[in-house]
Amino acid sequence: MRKLIIIGAILACALTAKAQELKLSPYTQYLAENPFVISPTFAGIDEEMSRLRLGGVAQWLGLDNAPNTQTLSFDTRLNNERSGVGILLYNDKNGNTKQIGGQLSYAHHLTLNDANEQYLSLGISYKFNHFKIDTDNFTTGNPDEPVDDPSIGASPSTSNHNFEFGVLYRLEEFFFSFNASNILNKRVSIFDNSEPLKLRNYYAYTGYKFISNSQEYEYEPSLYFKYFEGDGRSVTDLNFKARKITDTGYIWAGINGRFFNDQSFEFSSIAPLLGLKKDQFYVGYTFQWNVGNATDFNSSGTHMITLGFDFESGRGGSSWR
Repeated sequence: MRKLIIIGAILACALTAKAQELKLSPYTQYLAENPFVISPTFAGIDEEMSRLRLGGVAQWLGLDNAPNTQTLSFDTRLNNERSGVGILLYNDKNGNTKQIGGQLSYAHHLTLNDANEQYLSLGISYKFNHFKIDTDNFTTGNPDEPVDDPSIGASPSTSNHNFEFGVLYRLEEFFFSFNASNILNKRVSIFDNSEPLKLRNYYAYTGYKFISNSQEYEYEPSLYFKYFEGDGRSVTDLNFKARKITDTGYIWAGINGRFFNDQSFEFSSIAPLLGLKKDQFYVGYTFQWNVGNATDFNSSGTHMITLGFDFESGRGGSSWR
């Protein structure tokens, strides 16, 4: 009986591993002036600035071992002015499951027509992930009796290497990005002996920026769609952001609505967003509020804060924002 309880706990964590798909969970980081987190094509997208972003996400505040994620990213344009590079590091914890990882990205930016600001960007990322189940807190029903069965193994872990490809098209204020991520199949042999897992997912991100006649205000509706090949799930984000340009930067506010396409297109979460850019400093905050049945599992919502610093490149040229 004791061994069955232990195995059951490990299998539960294995299911969590598959649900997370050994990668960074998608929140709304890309809306906090950092689309590089979802596509390598945005590496060095801004010729005027190199971007440093530090983000933190916390769920279920007040509960022990609640999910939390930290990210650090940096991207810049290289001196040849056609290529960009970026790096992303993350640390993610959800109960007894932990994962750390990162990616190195390269993008090549082509000018198709300078007269109407038409550009094409191609990107690739190498991705690394280390996933671990911490069995130190597992018990056999007695909190004072830890797991010590050698046949189960202590804190099983696995590492994965993968790749991501993307393309980004821009025409004046319109943009469309398409990505194929986790190209390689991976086998999670520490959990079971099933066929290699299909980690591939595909996603598109598109939008348009409307600029007022006074050049003081910008309005940007956008859509984010993600499809998981392994089980056919798909997620859609509907977004809207508005910016007010100031003498030293801008302030912005927005709204994000997310729904799972296989659940009658009912919103699973709604997230108001706020941000401020002053000179080279940036700060953004998001509160993601679950709606419907998901409210029972996360009544305190999800909080995300982003801090950033933009380094002037001195090259001039076009600006993404």
